[in-house]
Parts: sequence; C-alpha cells; structure tokens
Amino acid sequence: MKIIAMISDELLDYAEQHSTQEYPILERLNRETQLTQVYPRMLAGHMQGMMLRLVSQMIKPRRILEIGTFTGYSAINLAMGLNFSPAEEGVLHTIEVDPEQEMIIRKYLAEAGMEKKVILHIGEAMKIIPTLGETWDLVYIDADKPNYLNYYKLLFDGVRPGGFIIADNALWDGKVLDPGTRSSDTRGIIEFNEFVFKDDRVENLLLPFRDGLMIVRKKG
Repeated sequence: MKIIAMISDELLDYAEQHSTQEYPILERLNRETQLTQVYPRMLAGHMQGMMLRLVSQMIKPRRILEIGTFTGYSAINLAMGLNFSPAEEGVLHTIEVDPEQEMIIRKYLAEAGMEKKVILHIGEAMKIIPTLGETWDLVYIDADKPNYLNYYKLLFDGVRPGGFIIADNALWDGKVLDPGTRSSDTRGIIEFNEFVFKDDRVENLLLPFRDGLMIVRKKG
C-alpha cells in the first residue's frame, strides 16, 4: 500500500512564518472568500499565491492567461509580475465560468489597482480562449478537472517557445494513485498528467506542493 508523505502542521506553520507576509489586500480577499464562499478551499492561499507571484516576477510575462479565476486571489498575485517596461504593457486575461463571482473579483481588482492590468472574461473557457488572439508567456490552469487536457491542447500552440504552463491540483488530494477510479475529475487529472509527461515538446516538473503543481516549459 502506497502512503503519501505529509509535511507536519508544525513545519507548514514554520514555513509560512518565515515567508513574506500576506499583503493586506490579499488578506482581506482571503478572509472574505472564507466567509462567503461554499468551497473556500478553492482559493490558492498565501503560500501558493506567493509562489505564483514569484514565478511571474521571475518570468516578467507580457501576456498571462488564467483559466479559473474564482475570487481573484491568484490573478492578483500573477499580475504583480507583469512586464511594464517602457516597451511593454503587460496584461492578464482571466476566465471565470461562474457569473456570481464577478462582483467580488472586480471589487478586489479595483482595490488592488489591477483593473487595467487584468481583463476578466465570464463564460466557458473552451469558447473564450480561441477568441483572444494572444501569444502567452505564462498560463495558469485551475478550473474544471475533466477539461484540463482539453485546455492544454487548445492553448498549447498559443504559448511562446520558452513559455510556461502551470496547472493546479495535479495530485488531486492523492486520488491520482487510484488509476481505476470512475471519478471524472480524477480521470481528468490523471490523463492530463500522463499526456504532459509523454509530451516531447515540453519539459515538466510535477511539484508536490499543496495539492500538486504541474509546471511545464514549452521547448524552443
């Protein structure tokens, strides 16, 4: 029987205490999400949000695509790394299927001063992505799990050579260890992970951080 090794709560607390503190605007959004959402655990949270921000700041992307906005926490973190040199004006496109989230997303984008840096799309990502006509430096996928592979195939040609794709929930609470599962969510993650691993157009790292991050770099 395989057992997933877990980091103790004490070590997790230590790691968070020795990381840059959550920005006040993000702390408020985190708190409101916990109080108002049915599934608040869908929020990236402080540590993962910080990691996404640092990755974005390292890449300095001109164009970011996020699939699955939820309440906007990840979008704000990712947008903090956008390239705003004199020759560039970075933009993040984020897609959320649930129209009921629009109010809280726009509220916090405005409070964070991101309303001109982040373009919010409400609707189905599979229909919206082909209309955007952008070349992506960084893509973050955190949406419906059965469509992960469909999103990957749809957007791949639009990712620049050397660009990155990051997919959340790549370990899916350990359920990926059950290849016989009938769950469409789990099957979606397993099929996505297997496809990426075998895709010779990329190099990838499945990072066992939080619920698993699949980090993909397009060769070129």
